[in-house]
Amino acid sequence: MSDAAAVSVLDDLGEEGEELDALVTGLSAEGWALPTPAERWTVAHQIAHLAWTDEVALLSVTDPDAFAGEVETAMTDPHSFVDRAAEELVGALEPDALHARWRDGRRRLQEAMRAATPGSRFPWYGPPMKVASMASARLMETWAHGQDVADALGVTRAPSGRLRHVARIGVRARDYAYLVRGMKAPEEEFRVELTGPDGELIAYGPEGAPQRVTGPLYDFCLLVTQRAHRDDLAVRAVGADAERWLDIAQAFAGPAGPGRPARKDR
Repeated sequence: MSDAAAVSVLDDLGEEGEELDALVTGLSAEGWALPTPAERWTVAHQIAHLAWTDEVALLSVTDPDAFAGEVETAMTDPHSFVDRAAEELVGALEPDALHARWRDGRRRLQEAMRAATPGSRFPWYGPPMKVASMASARLMETWAHGQDVADALGVTRAPSGRLRHVARIGVRARDYAYLVRGMKAPEEEFRVELTGPDGELIAYGPEGAPQRVTGPLYDFCLLVTQRAHRDDLAVRAVGADAERWLDIAQAFAGPAGPGRPARKDR
């Protein structure tokens, strides 16, 4: 992405954070303790996870050597270090302090990414990322965990055009979803056609590709962040390979997630 694109993603990241911030501002202690769809995670755990991830992202941007130490620690417990980090923050901080820490971390990460030298690459738990990629990844996580918070609070959020960043990661992570499951990814590209909240078409891949995925942008983002079961979404596939991908798609790094069960009221 160009420098202008990086600024655009950073602006969108800021807006995504503010939208979630508005959901948790003024919550009672009981509200922070509400269970979310993520097993064993409350609203507080969701915000703690975002606070922790913003802080390690800030280390990546400002102190790569210190970040390398975080990676070494994570590799000693690769399947539970994320849960442990969230649990430690929830145990250490009252909701108001946790909220303030998340806000401060978001601000400092924004400032650091905006000040970064154009073209810089920052280490991560997967491949190194440029500013635009780092900001897109933070937006994806903020939106996905924000969805869990919204579900816990019984709030329906209106989809925004910012979801195009989430969809892009989901499409680009197609082969990774196969890799983490020990499967070989298809060699040919898929065509992905998504309808945005204002009716605009958002498309990836060659127009004539025989393997195709179509549906609402919002539903596709729920799918690739594993916030809803495929059976509950209006995402459709043409072709056996595309069908298989929709069963395993994930936009996030790390082990294959368990996904969410289908709704019982279907």
